[in-house]
Amino acid sequence: MKIVRFAPLAIVALALAASGCGGSSSKSSSVPTGSVAVVNGTPIAKTQFDDLLGQAQRSYKSQKRPFPKAGSPEYKTLQSQALKFLVQRTEYAQKAKVLGVVVTDKQVEDRLKEIKKQYFGGDEKKYEAQLKTQGLTDAQVHDDVRAQLVQEGIYNKVTDKVTVTDTGLKQYYDQHPDLYSQPASRDVRHILVKSEKQANQLYDQLKKGADFAALAKKYSQDPGSKALGGKLTITKGQTVAPFDKVAFSLKTNELSKPVKTQYGWHVIQALSAVKPAKKTPFDQVKDAIRQQLLQQKKSEAMSKWVSELDKEYATKISYAVGFTPPATSTGILGTAPSTTG
Repeated sequence: MKIVRFAPLAIVALALAASGCGGSSSKSSSVPTGSVAVVNGTPIAKTQFDDLLGQAQRSYKSQKRPFPKAGSPEYKTLQSQALKFLVQRTEYAQKAKVLGVVVTDKQVEDRLKEIKKQYFGGDEKKYEAQLKTQGLTDAQVHDDVRAQLVQEGIYNKVTDKVTVTDTGLKQYYDQHPDLYSQPASRDVRHILVKSEKQANQLYDQLKKGADFAALAKKYSQDPGSKALGGKLTITKGQTVAPFDKVAFSLKTNELSKPVKTQYGWHVIQALSAVKPAKKTPFDQVKDAIRQQLLQQKKSEAMSKWVSELDKEYATKISYAVGFTPPATSTGILGTAPSTTG
């Protein structure tokens, strides 16, 4: 497991991926020496920026991928992503104070302990070895864990009052019948051959009592059922129309005359009665629908909050000369290269 630095909290990734972060102001004169940007009065040190690019370079190396050359479009994209990540993290830290989101040192230590236990079996030496491999310090990891907890706290605050009514659940259930119903089905067996002549010959043999399974294994051109003696379970509407129509019209154990489809000629026998279509009762799927709609509404709420955050910070960010990101570039969560193993 690699320590994640270039990817903020996964739970808000979907909401943020479609959005850029920060503004496009470029008042370079207000950015102090040694900084790449200032976010609402908070400078972002160039050392932080260099650290991120350095880790990206090590990640490329571990994946045996050539790192983009300085000045290339790919390199500029990485620079823009790294800066946007740092800007976004600073914005979140500032908004956390406004929202009353507080992350304690104990919370950070507890989360890091969970990470060490999950990925390193609680072995401190393995954890330190991984830091060395990635060129990270323990302090950097603590900062990253704190930032992640801040994002979780903001997400919880923003989505705290999101609810789904029982009426809304039933409405969704009624509007999506295909998701909660099972079409009619039945067990059949068939033999598929290329010519009508051969199909008729096989039909005649079967009518005289020939072994269906043996003929299917010897002659059928259907690789999915051939080895099973032609057996398969079909769902109404899921097979080609001529096959579907005949297969569901046969009486149990009845043998069909050859049926032509785009695949060739079929001789079909119904092995079971038709199992009628049925709908899963609302009560059985109610909780699953609630979780799905609740997550959807939370994502929408978070997306709206991020959009408002972008507008709020549009004039509150200054970039050092040469670091102003393209106005149309996407947010860090949408395009950042993976740094997880």
